[in-house]
Amino acid sequence: MKHIYYLIAAAGLACLVTSVMAHSQAASAPPEHCLHVRTSVDIVVHAPYAIAAPLFGPLGERLWEGDRWNPVFMYPQPAADVEGAVFTVRYDKQVESWVNTLFDLEGRRLQYVYFLPDLMVTLVDVRFVSIGSQETGVSVIFTRTALAPQGNAYVRAASEADKSSGKFFQSAIDAYLKSANTAKVP
Repeated sequence: MKHIYYLIAAAGLACLVTSVMAHSQAASAPPEHCLHVRTSVDIVVHAPYAIAAPLFGPLGERLWEGDRWNPVFMYPQPAADVEGAVFTVRYDKQVESWVNTLFDLEGRRLQYVYFLPDLMVTLVDVRFVSIGSQETGVSVIFTRTALAPQGNAYVRAASEADKSSGKFFQSAIDAYLKSANTAKVP
């Protein structure tokens, strides 16, 4: 199984290198600087870690994200939140290709890499800290890199959206947990 992860990582790296080389060779003038931006969001999930952590897997996120988050799994089949999962997500006209590079519930960390071909690569690092028996601190760190000058606009826009995503994450997860708890009451 580990061999699959290495192959996926190698394929992603090969695509990245090929894309960067193609863009740099095609330019007649020195390429414009490609942006690299890191932003982070911290929220508190009002649930124990065992309930909070799965909400940040691609399937778990469907529960609170709404219609805009609809991952289509290539691996595994049937779909599962596991290390090495490969899936796509469509936003408007863009299709993001995602790889779950780390799904370590025991280590309290999840990590994803996604690509917008020829535009941007994003590393999403999710870390958890128990605040108490019924609360979990979650830190989501987005590291975005443009793959070509035209990707700079995507990096800027996504990084700006990241800054306010904490409020959305917090309210959407709170609403989901409230409805889930309400649904369990007879």
